[in-house]
Amino acid sequence: MGLGCLAREIGVLSRFGIAFSGSTLRFKDGFGRFIGREVLKISSSSQRSVESFKFQQSPAISEVFLSICFLPCCVFCPQFLYQIPTRVEKESFCKSFLKMEDCGPVKSENRLKHRPLTPLRLLRGVICLVVFLSTAFTCLVYFVPVAVVVLRLFSIHYSRKTVSFLFGLWLSLWPSLFEKINKTKVVFSGDSVPMKERVLLIANHRTEVDWMYLWDLALRKGSLGFIKYILKNSLMKLPIFGWGFHILEFIAVERKWEVDEQILHQKLSTLKDPKDPLWLALFPEGTDYTDQKSKNSQKFAAETGLPVLKNVLLPKTKGFHACLEALRGSLDAVYDVTIAYKNQCPSFLDNVFGVDPSEVHMHVRRIPVEEIPGSETKASSWLIEKFQKKDQLLSDFKIHGHFPDEQNENEISTFKSLLSFTAIVSFTAIFIYFTLFSVVWFKVYVALSCAYLALATRFNFQLMPLSYYVHALHNSKKQNSE
Repeated sequence: MGLGCLAREIGVLSRFGIAFSGSTLRFKDGFGRFIGREVLKISSSSQRSVESFKFQQSPAISEVFLSICFLPCCVFCPQFLYQIPTRVEKESFCKSFLKMEDCGPVKSENRLKHRPLTPLRLLRGVICLVVFLSTAFTCLVYFVPVAVVVLRLFSIHYSRKTVSFLFGLWLSLWPSLFEKINKTKVVFSGDSVPMKERVLLIANHRTEVDWMYLWDLALRKGSLGFIKYILKNSLMKLPIFGWGFHILEFIAVERKWEVDEQILHQKLSTLKDPKDPLWLALFPEGTDYTDQKSKNSQKFAAETGLPVLKNVLLPKTKGFHACLEALRGSLDAVYDVTIAYKNQCPSFLDNVFGVDPSEVHMHVRRIPVEEIPGSETKASSWLIEKFQKKDQLLSDFKIHGHFPDEQNENEISTFKSLLSFTAIVSFTAIFIYFTLFSVVWFKVYVALSCAYLALATRFNFQLMPLSYYVHALHNSKKQNSE
């Protein structure tokens, strides 16, 4: 069974001409279908769908638009590209490939997207996806053996610094996409926080991409490469990104306290070194906000005598207290972040295609760790009180359109964004060339790197310094001799 999981992990690399497995095709079919549906949902906000789309433009323009719509459906299914389809075949394929399981019509969003999904935006989004995936894969397979295997055998501290620098460079592409390409305005308010603190960051969870916008704040505070998340375990199974989550030491949980308690204590014990910069991000609600979840949360709160919240879910307090208890001695502060969106909450592909949101607002409160109660009961009450304030902030945001005490944070440097993009894409192009057209040892290196990443992520292990293994061996021999 373990080898089967490894095969599924490595199978995704067939896209890059490195490996192949039957599960890869199933993943690509599913992921292509997912992208196609999301594209269709975005388009439906302009009251257009595959079934009812009427080409009002010239034949040439309509052919370009249909080709772009066809691309996300089959970008992960290259078997459909072995022969050039006709215009009718494209339209027929799009209809059948994007069909929902219940064969029902795709429902339009309640509100129109901030920007229409034009052919240019769609093409640009597909290009962005290809760039992000290819650069992420290349950075992982070429840098991990040096930064995570070799350096970590001698020093965890310097291994983490190297990983933070390299992958911080890659992560900076996302804020550049949001702010420079998509022209999304990011507005900060509340307290002005200092640079490079060790912090526990708590935030409300409005949508699936809240965690990505925390990168905009971390980038401005010089901590982009040091941010880590507590996330659900299923996300570790994402191809490529799951490997990255593991290398960046994200903490994967099952969202069952009887299982997660031990996981948190074990993982948090490795993050106590005050010499290692840290932004540990936690979403105490445990899941993203929906109307149905809100009703369930309100019902539970009413039954247990807790505050009934309208704009956030009732927070789960055990994980917060575990983080605080384990790291209190090495933290500078807790950042209480409230996130709100103008127009509507975006999805992942809204970000990729640049159709939403128009503005992202982040209200930050810096609380010195000494001000937070130590006992579990008092810490739980403290957290619930903070979410009551978040609820009020979000209610006021709906009325006024902004949070109080706006801060004038510097914009992201266009020059630095271009420099990071150029460096990452150049390295990727060079390494892909070496892999495909140079000596066979590059292919062997990539294959071994992929095998290590798949195994390390699947079995959730990190290497320790050689001194640790020497001490363990010495203690073992000493116990046997006694």
